[in-house]
Amino acid sequence: MTATANVTQFSPRIGAARGETGVASASGAHAPVKLRLTRRGRLVFGGLATVLIAGALGFAASFAAPGAIANGAEGVQGFPYVVAQSGDSLWSIATDLEPAADPRDVVAEIQRLNQMQASELRAGEAVAVPLRFEGNDLTFQASGL
Repeated sequence: MTATANVTQFSPRIGAARGETGVASASGAHAPVKLRLTRRGRLVFGGLATVLIAGALGFAASFAAPGAIANGAEGVQGFPYVVAQSGDSLWSIATDLEPAADPRDVVAEIQRLNQMQASELRAGEAVAVPLRFEGNDLTFQASGL
């Protein structure tokens, strides 16, 4: 008894609903499959393109933006100073500098500026005062120390 077998090449049918066969030709190449982009697909690709373009522009802008240039010069701010005399306190200095203001506010500013924990002063101690008192008769620049 002899058996014979018929072997046929099977290829899945892609796009059968659209009338395409998807069957391989005698040379083994498949027929081209047409892709259709839906509205959602266009939105996804459009959004992806927008993000990529925005990223590229941001990257380019980071290199094109001018940066700070260090020139080695020191930017030292010269605060005006008051030298404490015998018997002076921060309160008396504050009232002498700005009589119309509340001395508590001026004392607090002076303490913050000089990083003082207590309000005690020694005679001859130089105390920095806020810049708005520059030019006052009681103050002088740091170069005069």
